[in-house]
Amino acid sequence: MSATTIKIHKDTKTQIDQFREYKDESYDDVIKKIIYIVKNLNKEPELSKETIKAIEQARERIKKGKFVSQEVAKQRLGF
Repeated sequence: MSATTIKIHKDTKTQIDQFREYKDESYDDVIKKIIYIVKNLNKEPELSKETIKAIEQARERIKKGKFVSQEVAKQRLGF
């Protein structure tokens, strides 16, 4: 794999250093991590079929009035 050198300001390096998870983590790894985060920032999370089904079931229970209010839940939990 080939490598290249890039020129960055000291304050940029300091900011990149804040993303390091461990002392010897390479800048290449840190930059790849930042790119991954940015690319996935605005994506909606994909829900599993089970989660979608559970949401639909919960919505049906709410429509039927089969739910516990926040006040009742607090009382039951001792808050």
